[in-house]
Amino acid sequence: MIALIFFLVFCQAFGAFIGAFTALWGEVVYMLAMRDGKIDAAERAHLRAIGNGLRFGMMLLLLASLALVIISYALHGALQPALTASYWVFITLALLIIIVSWALARKKISFAIGSAICFTAWWFLTFLTLGLLSIISYGAVLALFTVLVAVCYAVLYYAHLLVSHKKGKATKANEY
Repeated sequence: MIALIFFLVFCQAFGAFIGAFTALWGEVVYMLAMRDGKIDAAERAHLRAIGNGLRFGMMLLLLASLALVIISYALHGALQPALTASYWVFITLALLIIIVSWALARKKISFAIGSAICFTAWWFLTFLTLGLLSIISYGAVLALFTVLVAVCYAVLYYAHLLVSHKKGKATKANEY
């Protein structure tokens, strides 16, 4: 049973890593794709592959988490996961990623804020699954998450601005 628990913890962490690094890769690829001002079919296919990686990471993360909760219940663990703040932060972030990704796909939320939320949430999930995020309380973590989303939004906005500014310089250079 211990080997199964270790395997599920590994799968949970691996799913978080896949999601976090694919989100980072997606941001870089999107900025590179937007340098010329439009996304062609090859770039769209590449972004679709990144989306599949994000979907696989989330599926692996959630299935391993569900299995760990079921095992904890079956073994009559002293502290059930649903009674901890880290479990509810984990579930909140996973649901937030799913909802914001859905809203981004249907253009119901701006790309800049949606990508900042998803990017930050994936990295939060990674740090949470590795035990690198100390949970004081649910509210404190959500406040920290909100601040980090704002910082991430500013950084991504500036990076997108630099990419679009370089695009503008290239077209002006061609005019002369």
